[in-house]
Amino acid sequence: MFSGSYTALITPFRNNELDEDALKALVNWQIEQGSHGLVPAGTTGESATLTEYEHKRTIQIVVEAAAGRVPVIAGAGSNNPVEALAFAKSAQSLGADAILCVAGYYNRPSQQGLYEHFKYIHDQSDIPIIIYNIPPRAVVDITPSTMAQLAGLPRIVGVKDATGDLARPSLERALIDKEFNYFSGEDITAVAYQAMGGGGCISVTSNVAPKLCAQLQSYCLKGDYENALALHEKLLSLHQVLFLEPNPSGAKYALSLLGLCFEDVRLPIIPLSNESKEKTYIAMKELKLVK
Repeated sequence: MFSGSYTALITPFRNNELDEDALKALVNWQIEQGSHGLVPAGTTGESATLTEYEHKRTIQIVVEAAAGRVPVIAGAGSNNPVEALAFAKSAQSLGADAILCVAGYYNRPSQQGLYEHFKYIHDQSDIPIIIYNIPPRAVVDITPSTMAQLAGLPRIVGVKDATGDLARPSLERALIDKEFNYFSGEDITAVAYQAMGGGGCISVTSNVAPKLCAQLQSYCLKGDYENALALHEKLLSLHQVLFLEPNPSGAKYALSLLGLCFEDVRLPIIPLSNESKEKTYIAMKELKLVK
């Protein structure tokens, strides 16, 4: 089972090409800083604009660089189940520990259609699956009853919940009677999500402040919500500034300040404005991440 602070890794680019050296260095830094796991080729990894080669190569690099030190949950989502299955099989062959599979965005499927989409991937692969429920991007919401139905499939082992609905973990836990991984997909409500029965966060902020995010999740896992809340309040400004503009432009700029990658993003995402850069720098300086 998976728990703690998992970083939704950015995919570093240089001159619009995958920066393999930066990615390897980023993986090592994340692990050294205490991240409990890594999630490459997801939304924050700009999966929607990665080529098939880049997607698979990114996962390969992360798995090899992690070298079994932490689990790797590979992004393998698509609104086309055939493509999602191909990504799932590739991730498994590359040594990923699980996949993160998003709902059928753009198609706007029914609840039964969502179930059949994930069941198709589950039945034709052998890797554990984390369901990614993110209605703001996928348009559709996977309801608690559908999530419980999916949890009945043996290799569907968890959810990344980016609904923003803090009642959701309680509603799902009431219906799911097996061990299940409940991940928050939203940094700013992660502590509250944990208090409602969650077990971790797949975090954007941990790209930039992995040590602090790992400590916060460790506090939550121990039930120490007093210290978790105090640390959350310190991180609040950073959580906010990283989403002033479309993700991952904020995280990539912040990492460029740390010398870990270039700020390059791929269209239609564009680099941060100067105003947002200044706010990002200030938030990082307050946390003593930069001088």
